[in-house]
Amino acid sequence: MTTAGDGHGGAELAAFLADHRSWLTDRHRDRAVACLSDTIGCMVHGSGQPWTRAVVRHALRNSGDGQCLIVGDGRSTSAPMAAFANGVAAHAFELDDVHEEAISHPGAVVVSAVLATAQQLGSTGRAVLDAIVVGYEAMGRVGIAVGPAAHMRAGFHPTGQSGVFGAAAAVATLLGFDATCLLHAFGLAASFASGTTEFSQTGGMSKRLHAGRAAEGGLTAARLAADGVEGPTGGLDGRYGFCRIFTTAPKVELLTAELGRRWMIDEITVKPYAACSDIHPLIDAALELRAAGLDPTAIDRIDADVPSKAAEQNAMDGTTSVMAAQYSGPFNIAVAFLADPTDPATYAPDRITDPRLAALQAKVAPLRACAEFDTTYAWKLTGRVRVHTTDRITHERTVTGQRGSMHQPLTAADRRVKLQRIAGDHIDICALEAALARLRDASDVSHLQDAIGTRR
Repeated sequence: MTTAGDGHGGAELAAFLADHRSWLTDRHRDRAVACLSDTIGCMVHGSGQPWTRAVVRHALRNSGDGQCLIVGDGRSTSAPMAAFANGVAAHAFELDDVHEEAISHPGAVVVSAVLATAQQLGSTGRAVLDAIVVGYEAMGRVGIAVGPAAHMRAGFHPTGQSGVFGAAAAVATLLGFDATCLLHAFGLAASFASGTTEFSQTGGMSKRLHAGRAAEGGLTAARLAADGVEGPTGGLDGRYGFCRIFTTAPKVELLTAELGRRWMIDEITVKPYAACSDIHPLIDAALELRAAGLDPTAIDRIDADVPSKAAEQNAMDGTTSVMAAQYSGPFNIAVAFLADPTDPATYAPDRITDPRLAALQAKVAPLRACAEFDTTYAWKLTGRVRVHTTDRITHERTVTGQRGSMHQPLTAADRRVKLQRIAGDHIDICALEAALARLRDASDVSHLQDAIGTRR
């Protein structure tokens, strides 16, 4: 048995993460609190969606009683099933945070696995925050090392794929793994990586499951490693490791590039719109034109330039389903001109069939792939909207680094407005904020669990 893949960083990354006490600071923990708050809001909102309720039924039927809360349900189940159900809830309505370059949703995966494990172990609040930071670091680094653009354009869904490594690292932190044990957990997690983007072509609910399955899979991998099951130590960087075989353009060196200087948790997008983040620049651009006074009734045709991935995977008819509406570039341009993309209810089944939205969506020409935009995809997303009006005037906006991203972050006030909007009708936001404020010094997560579990 070897002790590393082939010298490209799997073992080095595991050693760095296992030694988190030497580098993790209160600044990182503050970032973790912000990510935790946003993800909990997404869980609460997503818990009422039909696909989440179906997963909860599955979780309870296949696991039964346990001590880990199912958010929005009130009942408890085993840690793996709670991680699954809550991960689905967090990712249920396209509101959860994103690491743009890795093209993945770390909060839904990492937070779900951490909360379930912490409730089972009785972990301290500080340990929870540390585990979140480590999980984001692992998931982000694996996500960029797999060559995310090629990875996703090949049909893999990064959240379900790289997510297992974030969850495994986070749970390993709570369990106190050393570097060797974490490396085995990574090797096992590679066998749980799954999820394709066929949902972008023929619909269905599979995308909603991917964050939950990654949370469950990573948690299970870490638990198996704790029980003595050995994984391949080249699970990340070996000849047949994850970062090499799930892509045509591996960037394995990014597992450890700027390690200890670049932090994945600093690069998180908090989404202002319940839509695929790749098309947020289009939404921003259309909103800017609307704010400038462009009359939607005067629109004759709309051209939109996007990265190649968006041209391939975000061009569907958004009126056919909620999933399509949240993933469609043309539909979201129409939403930005005629509705409120900051309101999740805009994407409800009875709203997306509005004839006005369908009519304006039909005026959007096929999305055009722009090679220029590919050069910064997905580290810095770009979209261009060009509107031709009936009086033969052209109006154009280009947005690079959309609202909510690290290039144009939401303010604390913006984040609170989002939290109130998506979760305030269901839980006491003040109680949640109080529990989060004291989490760093809390002996366990019971106060946080109470704040999440109490319905208004």
